[in-house]
This record gives sequence, structure tokens and C-alpha cells, in this order.
Amino acid sequence: MTTAPDPQRFACHYDYAIVRVVPRVERGEFINAGVILSCASRRFLQARIELDEARLLALDPSVDLDAINAALAAIPRICEGGAAAGALGLLPVRERFHWLVAPRSASIQTSQVHTGRCDDLPLAMEQLLARMVRRPLPRPPAT
Repeated sequence: MTTAPDPQRFACHYDYAIVRVVPRVERGEFINAGVILSCASRRFLQARIELDEARLLALDPSVDLDAINAALAAIPRICEGGAAAGALGLLPVRERFHWLVAPRSASIQTSQVHTGRCDDLPLAMEQLLARMVRRPLPRPPAT
């Protein structure tokens, strides 16, 4: 008896965008604060937010952290969908993704959409966070 292959184990193509916080839109300065990842073939949509408040405050010491955190917290809720996300949560996965990554002139923005391919979507998310959002690890001293 053969077992059908697990479709979750095969490579899939995904789209992603980096979530940016732009404390003073007129200046255009931003920090990366999260990742939105979508895979249409797996009906997957997830966002992870990791705001480095110290870096944000270095850009603008007067930024309203409560307002920024509230706006960022809405992104994973919209990705999850359902009534808790309001009317947007009732949209299909791809429509929610496109709404989230639509260009806007606000304190919360996203990068352009990029594509990738992976076997493991949670691992791809973790790698994107490490590469694009988190502070790089210090280089070891030269010996």
C-alpha cells in the first residue's frame, strides 16, 4: 500500500512584503518591523511583527508608540481572517494579502512584493525575519 505524498512537503512559491514603520512620512525614513507572507497554493497568509522600539525612537523620539503598536497588531489579525479582523477578515486570503500590501502614504507601509520558493513556509518566515527585520548579529573580531 502506497501513501499519497504530503502536499505540504513539496516546494511552493510564495509572495512576501516587509512591513515598515515610517514615523515621519515626509522624511521617508523607516525601519523594518515585520513580514507578511502569502502562498496562494496553500491558502496561507501570515504576518509576524517584531518592532524594535529603540530603533524607532532613534528615528523619531516623539513617535506615538501606542498608535504604531496598535496599527501593527492589526496586520496579523487581518492575515488570520475571521470576524475579529472586521470586514477585511471576511475577504479571501489573496484579497487580504493584496489589501495589506497596497501602496499607501501612512506610518505603516510595506515594501514591494517579492517572491520566493520553499518547502517550509514557517521556516521561510523565520529566515525573512532574521535577514530583513532583526538586527544583524555582530561580526566576531578578526583574529
